[in-house]
Amino acid sequence: MPPVVFLLMLFGASCSLGQAMTREEKHRLRNQVVEMFDHAYQNYMDHAYPADELMPLTCRGRVRGLEPSRGDIDDALGKFSLTLIDTLDTLVLLNKTTEFEAAVRRVLSDVRLDNDIVVSVFETNIRVLGGLLGGHSMAVMLKDGGQHMQWYQDELLHMAKDLGVRLLPAFNTSSGLPYPRVNLKYGVRGPETRTGTETDTCTACAGTIILEFAALSRFTGDPVFEAHARRALDFLWEKRQRNSNLVGTTINIHSGEWVRRDSGVGAGIDSYYEYLLKAYILLGDDLFLQRFNIHYASIMKYISQPPLLLDVHIHKPLLPARTWMDSLLAFFPGLQVLKGDIRPAIETHEMLYQVTKKHNFLPEAFTTDFRVHWAQHPLRPEFAESTYFLYKATGDPYYLEAGRTILDNLNRFARVPCGFAAMKDVRTGSHEDRMDSFFLAEMFKYLFLLFAEAEDLPFDVEDYVFTTEAHLLPLSLSAAPHSSSVSSNRTSKEELDDSNFDWTCPNTRLLFPDPAFPRNLREPIRSAVDKSCPRPAPYREPGMGRPPLRAQDFMANNPEHLELLRRMGVSLIHLKDGRVQLVQHATQAVSAVAAEDGVRFMQEMMELSSQQQKEQLPPRAIQIVSHPFFGRVVLTAGPAQFGTDLSKSSTGVRGFVTVAEPYSGCSEITNAEYVQGHIALLQRGQCMFAEKARHIQKAGAIGGIVIDDNDGSSSDTAPLFQMAGDGRNTDDITLPLLFLFHKEGNILLEALKEYREVEVLLSDKARDRGVDVQEAGEGCLTEATTPTSFEPTSQSQISTVELDESVSEEVTPSQDAASPEDEETSPAEEVSPPEEEASPTEAEAGLAQPKEERDSDRREESEGDTDSSSQSVDELLADWREDLEAFQQMEKDEL
Repeated sequence: MPPVVFLLMLFGASCSLGQAMTREEKHRLRNQVVEMFDHAYQNYMDHAYPADELMPLTCRGRVRGLEPSRGDIDDALGKFSLTLIDTLDTLVLLNKTTEFEAAVRRVLSDVRLDNDIVVSVFETNIRVLGGLLGGHSMAVMLKDGGQHMQWYQDELLHMAKDLGVRLLPAFNTSSGLPYPRVNLKYGVRGPETRTGTETDTCTACAGTIILEFAALSRFTGDPVFEAHARRALDFLWEKRQRNSNLVGTTINIHSGEWVRRDSGVGAGIDSYYEYLLKAYILLGDDLFLQRFNIHYASIMKYISQPPLLLDVHIHKPLLPARTWMDSLLAFFPGLQVLKGDIRPAIETHEMLYQVTKKHNFLPEAFTTDFRVHWAQHPLRPEFAESTYFLYKATGDPYYLEAGRTILDNLNRFARVPCGFAAMKDVRTGSHEDRMDSFFLAEMFKYLFLLFAEAEDLPFDVEDYVFTTEAHLLPLSLSAAPHSSSVSSNRTSKEELDDSNFDWTCPNTRLLFPDPAFPRNLREPIRSAVDKSCPRPAPYREPGMGRPPLRAQDFMANNPEHLELLRRMGVSLIHLKDGRVQLVQHATQAVSAVAAEDGVRFMQEMMELSSQQQKEQLPPRAIQIVSHPFFGRVVLTAGPAQFGTDLSKSSTGVRGFVTVAEPYSGCSEITNAEYVQGHIALLQRGQCMFAEKARHIQKAGAIGGIVIDDNDGSSSDTAPLFQMAGDGRNTDDITLPLLFLFHKEGNILLEALKEYREVEVLLSDKARDRGVDVQEAGEGCLTEATTPTSFEPTSQSQISTVELDESVSEEVTPSQDAASPEDEETSPAEEVSPPEEEASPTEAEAGLAQPKEERDSDRREESEGDTDSSSQSVDELLADWREDLEAFQQMEKDEL
């Protein structure tokens, strides 16, 4: 079937369901999308260009090598004005032809692709190569219209081919799978490349090449690019698990062995499935559709548990691999719409929508009972993408309201004076100083299309296919000349099976027997999400013996406990980041019985670590509400296990800040007349947190903020910090005390220097723009966890577990998150001997969270290195201070 017909039949469905949105309201929302795009794009051009991305909190560009490394996530940055290239075709779609022409001229004059820099093959392909090809498609379309771009002579296409050639060395492997990284100047071979030693890549990284490379081949007539992309797809297909027909998440690029055998539709695999179906749509090769349908049947058999999509093991597909879902799977309902399988698309989308309404944004990961698992949200567009496709397929105005929710939340919670800031924590509303290029490339495309009428669009979008980065490639490429040598290898076992085409090109009238069909599917899911708060206690196997030393009784500063560990073959290692690591060598135990006790102790410690990740106090928010910030800057703060519980306060504590004297707060406050009625700023160190709180409380302070004395520390790179008590009863402390790392604390101190009077709001989460109290949501308690996992090693030889050195004070899981009524005295306060708080790790509550090695997916976070910055935090803040004038200048436009 011709690909054009495939799309036209798909988008032909429409029905009148529920209360239709008026044409005027859709027009207003469409204009709002354009205004929001202008706000983001213009701030990038004004404050960041030619840098790759905008840092919206500090109003500056993110230049790789000049900012602290964020690990793998920085591999998307290649000093090639990433955001501008990624935004080219968005400008045309939003009818900004003049701006598009100017942007193309900037790219041609300013952007270089021969930089000596190592970049992600995957990210560079979908964002930069895709952006250049999408821009070329738009330029040709406008030129053919006779009014714009008459000077254009395929310059963007020439740049695209140059970039494609620079990516080709990555495919020089025996399998055909590309290396995950390439040096734009030197390739992958030789010491000057600083890459080429990797052995693993994610399935999506290797399988999300075909659209861009095939388009490049067909635009230029050079088949080499499409041939390499097809070879990689062929290899992945051959390596699928033949019984389950599923693929794993990470594969060895040399041997083809699966490194991670969990399979799902989210991070690490997502766009592999997307590109199989879209390669059929764009190129018209039935083999791609056959492979997709075989995979899809297995996905629906094993992974899909409507409305959930849960990872499984490829060799044992009936065995779940995890109990949480990541936000990247939000694209899948949109792909199901393209497939024509509407019912599960409606169900999964509704589940995602209800989770979004509970947390304002879709958390980076959430559990099967819809609690927060990873709290970040980097302004991902996948949910908006699926919302658009479902509206096109159903015509149900319900999805227009879902789009309105996305718009409102972006404006209320993510909008800042210099753009839109990613959410560091959806529970508190705190921000992260990043605005990824995909926000401009994808989010505004899908939202504009959702609310636009056909006459609002400068071209017919059904003549194009969207790449995974929402770049527009013309369907006419299916008829473009190409070499027959690039066709995928067919084997006798790959004959087309007509049964796999049953759900392609559906008769939509059969899918909607009555106008209430989508609504009837959604209501049970909404009820299930609403009723999912209770969580059962973790299962404990009966009959397990207890070691002489219980994990919850362990204190790292107790000599007797350390001696017991030694006898059990457990050693304690101090880590640089303030945690301690427990390692058990069974052969070093004094006896077999002691070794067995050590194994049980380690098992308890790992269980305790997992439990504390779920039950520790969630982070708090410090929101700067005075001029010129007006609530737009939110800092992530660590809570205290004593004092006012901000989660029980509907208004929080609001007041002006002042620096206490002495700054340490370890003796009587000498400037009490200034501290009284204010929120006192203190420096960490020299005494216990509780002692600081008592001194400022005696001076009349209404709250306190402790700022880390460890230069360069940041909530971006450090785990959540919780302040424990001093081993005594802390019922006498009645004010709230919060903790800021050095970077966030310096932002507050610099604001105080600049404006003298700075007012902040201490709360459990950020308030709305006017800092009015929001209505209490009906959401559940959420887990205060970061991207972590625990996989015990073989207990017969070596077991390891990492924990905060504060275990010396916090030796049992905090019960605050689960049982608020028991907050008066934590177990840490009952058993901890008073100690000084000068050590960077003391009084830090809870077990450390071991880092999970995450996929090389294009948007996955990475802990990365934190010491490669060539600029100090002070220099960063100095630039930030210079940009405060920009905040003031934009104030009238913003409010």
